[in-house]
This record gives sequence, C-alpha cells and structure tokens, in this order.
Amino acid sequence: MRDPILAYIGLGGNLGDRAGTLRRAVRALAERDGVTVTKRSAVYETEPVGPAQPRFLNAAVEVSTTLAPRELLAACLDIEAGLGRARREGQPKDGPRPIDLDILLYGNEIVAEPDLIVPHPRLHVRSFALAPLSDIAASFTHPALGRSIADLLSEVGMDGVLRSGETL
Repeated sequence: MRDPILAYIGLGGNLGDRAGTLRRAVRALAERDGVTVTKRSAVYETEPVGPAQPRFLNAAVEVSTTLAPRELLAACLDIEAGLGRARREGQPKDGPRPIDLDILLYGNEIVAEPDLIVPHPRLHVRSFALAPLSDIAASFTHPALGRSIADLLSEVGMDGVLRSGETL
C-alpha cells in the first residue's frame, strides 16, 4: 500500500442543483476506500469558459489518499458518471455539465501521460480553480512553476469569481 499523499481536487458544475451536486461529489469522494477529505474550500460562483452557458459553482477539496494518480482519476470519473455526467465523443470540452472533478495537484508529483496531466495544465491561469484552492492551500508551491497558489491567484485576479455563500 502507498503512503498517504495530499492531493487537491477541483469541483465544478453548472447544471441542475449545482450546490447539492458539489456536496454529493464530496461525500462520494469521502466514501472511497483510500481517500479521506481533509479540507474543504468555500464555494464560488464563476463565469463559464467556452460557449454561452449557465454560471458555475466551483470549489476544491484537499484529500489524503493512498490511491495512485491514475486510481484517483478513475475514482473521480466514476463519481462524475454516478452524478449524471455523460462524456461523449465530439462533445465540447468546456460545455455545460452537472459535475466536473479535476485533480489539480497530487503532492509534489508531476504526471505527464496522454490522458492525465498533473498539476492540471491550466490551473495557473484559471481563477475559478485557483480561488477555492487558495482557501485550502494558499502557500502550497506549484511543483512545475515553483510559485505559491496565492501568488498565482494574485497574478490572474478574481474577475468573475464571487463567493457564493454555499458550503460543501
């Protein structure tokens, strides 16, 4: 068995009961063998990236996990499917969805595989991911960029990102 590692997962969704779906996703993560949710961010309402669509709710959680990165990805995809996300060929990548779980960081590891890149390749330019992540890991140093999450958020700013008042 692997030693536990701290990983950070971004959550978002813009269809249906957005806040309820985020809470169900966090519960589903916490119920997984090898995953313990240790911190939860505030929930933010954010402008969508991509085609015209409803606003998103976004959040992040810190997990202590003994799962390998690929196993954690499989758990995230399984949770998404269980909460109504259908991934289809040809579907716009940034389109509307009830839930999205992204591995933002996996300890200080860098993973570069065709279908799994960690740290998330666009984390450093996405305020909707950095804002909630900064709530729970502001001083964490991005392993590829050598800068703290707070510094990265300061650089991109908070335009279109507002605390929602919802909780996880």
